[in-house]
Amino acid sequence: MAVIAVFNQKGGVGKTTTCLNLVAALSIAQRHPIALDMDPQGHLSLASGLKNGTVQSKSMAAFFKDKVPLAQLLHDTPAGWQIIPATLELSKIDALYGSDPQAAKMLKQGLAEELALTGAPIIIDCCPMLGVLTLNALLACDRVLIPVSADFLSQHGVNRLDSALNVLERKLQRKFERRIVVTRFDSRRKLSYDIYDKLKQRYGDLVCKTRIGETVALATSPMHGLDVFAFAPQSPGAADYKLLTMELMESGFV
Repeated sequence: MAVIAVFNQKGGVGKTTTCLNLVAALSIAQRHPIALDMDPQGHLSLASGLKNGTVQSKSMAAFFKDKVPLAQLLHDTPAGWQIIPATLELSKIDALYGSDPQAAKMLKQGLAEELALTGAPIIIDCCPMLGVLTLNALLACDRVLIPVSADFLSQHGVNRLDSALNVLERKLQRKFERRIVVTRFDSRRKLSYDIYDKLKQRYGDLVCKTRIGETVALATSPMHGLDVFAFAPQSPGAADYKLLTMELMESGFV
């Protein structure tokens, strides 16, 4: 069972878009993935076609607050894969458990007890804040996928995030296998190529060969509660995420 945390502290880098379409591509490949929405904004849940009113009592918040087993919180999406959704109630978890050093291990224990036997890849859409929720995701995961949009500020942000992960590795005495995927890549702009080249120079093979172009279908599909494969299967965005998924599968990352 691969557990992958999709994480970046900077907004607008395609974190949720990457979660949504990676899970969809894995489902198409018959890998039967499970998505965990750990961001209180619940954007992955909405983009997956779930409505807030139907998930209030069966969400990630119920796991943390009421100790409801993860397997009882799974929802089927219209596309056929499963998700444990998020609601705004999840935003209270940091205040509830912020002083408890053991709280960061809750998700790891929950996955081991409830979902490990499924063997399904688990993709976690992390909260962008480095608090209790994100620490739960990082302690539970085997690997970290870092989406980075092709702009200067995002490139600068990934350097800080990499440093933060290095600090966590020393504190936790474990390694995070990681990959960086460049998103919102505009092939018409020299800047996009410059950002990609600089990331490759610094991080080498940790940077995925596949680059995710900025396309209308990727931006529009979540409005309809659909992944890009369901919304526009012949689009460049669908092709990009199919290639990314194949690359990650072939490398054993997922």
